[in-house]
Amino acid sequence: MISTALFTGHDLLCLRGGRLVFQDLDFQLAAGGCLTLVGPNGSGKSTLLRLMAGLLKPLRGIIAWDGVSLGQDPEAHRARLHYVGHLDAVKASFTCREMLAFWAGLRGGGGMGVAGVDAALAAFAIDAIADVPGRFLSAGQRRRLSLARLVAAPAPLWLLDEPTVGLDRASVALLEDAIARHRAQGGRVVLSTHIDLATPGGDVLDLAAFTPVEEDESLDGCDGAEDAA
Repeated sequence: MISTALFTGHDLLCLRGGRLVFQDLDFQLAAGGCLTLVGPNGSGKSTLLRLMAGLLKPLRGIIAWDGVSLGQDPEAHRARLHYVGHLDAVKASFTCREMLAFWAGLRGGGGMGVAGVDAALAAFAIDAIADVPGRFLSAGQRRRLSLARLVAAPAPLWLLDEPTVGLDRASVALLEDAIARHRAQGGRVVLSTHIDLATPGGDVLDLAAFTPVEEDESLDGCDGAEDAA
């Protein structure tokens, strides 16, 4: 059943290292939606994704799922999302198949079994290297393996920080297909990217529009401990 829950942020303000990154920021994402974050380096794209993942807390404002603040039930939020950051976190001794099974188990998706892992391998064209250990993978193969976890263990919310880094055009097309299938099933995607991705009907949030004002030194940081996603 497709969830009709809204993923929202309201009046968000964040500082990092004493620098005001963004303020007065709002967003809303419904089932099947895609939100692409754009803006120059330092505008807060990665920071906002980490806020959305519950890894950081805003200094002001609220992020909520279906009206419930992430802070009220952080475990439930972690269970509903995939966060793919800059690091691929591929173990050198694990084969691609073993790595996906490991990730699926951590996400509670181990019940999908072999079929789920096989589907993930095929979705990102790494089925031919399914039994190759991570130490022998190229940068592009490692990135595709990292993204394949999105398929191996389904979650309604995908948060992707520069997912196209290390990918060639053919691999970018595979990612676009995976995003399209996820959205067609009612999934939600938030991503930052330095290239144009095909996300028909998606929205764009330009963080440069939330121009920082002169810093108030009495304020300090997006606070909160960084929890594992």
